[in-house]
Amino acid sequence: MLQLSKIKAITLDLDDTLWPVEPTIARAEQALADWLAQHAPATARLLSDAPVRSQLRKTVLHAHPELAHDFSALRLAYLHRALGQAGEDTALAHAAFAVFLEERQRVSLFPDSLAALAALAARYPVVAVSNGNADVFRVGLGAYFVGSVSAQSSGVAKPHVDIFHAAARSVRCEPGEVLHVGDDAHLDVVGALNAGMQAAWINRDAKEWSHPQTPHVTATDMAHLCVALGIEPRI
Repeated sequence: MLQLSKIKAITLDLDDTLWPVEPTIARAEQALADWLAQHAPATARLLSDAPVRSQLRKTVLHAHPELAHDFSALRLAYLHRALGQAGEDTALAHAAFAVFLEERQRVSLFPDSLAALAALAARYPVVAVSNGNADVFRVGLGAYFVGSVSAQSSGVAKPHVDIFHAAARSVRCEPGEVLHVGDDAHLDVVGALNAGMQAAWINRDAKEWSHPQTPHVTATDMAHLCVALGIEPRI
């Protein structure tokens, strides 16, 4: 069970916790494909083949295992390799990635997210903790966060304990004084528990829990989490 008196800060996952990630990535991929069709048509044709895209990603990851935690660096390397394989200017990789990343920041929040986020931020300092490359400040939610820790900035991805410890240090808290909130049972909940934090599982799809360790609280959405914390949504 939650130990409310110990909580001094909240760390919060983003993708599939505050917004659905699949439609966001689909829009970003389409924006990238449209840009490539105009500026690098041979690369666009190459990447229109799903098996080719899959093999390119595997090739890049095999060539750069040190980038496994960094989605932005991996995608940039992927675009660089695709452009080269298609015989086009590899210098276009940076502009192509910028198009993808800009669209990546256009998210559609779950209906419960904004009110709950405002309520949490009024009570606790909130730090974003994400393996992805969404930026809460570019997304338009920066007012509710005191900081952001990513796999890219910390050098490791969830569930590694170091990313959680980095987030706790950013608000001058011990891990046991932090509640981590996220949707992924392994990456978020087990990772946070191993880091010594309390953990809240946002289980929107009524999934079965399948790990030996258990979350301190399970919530159907962010509004339900606020109820568990004794907080009234503000919007």
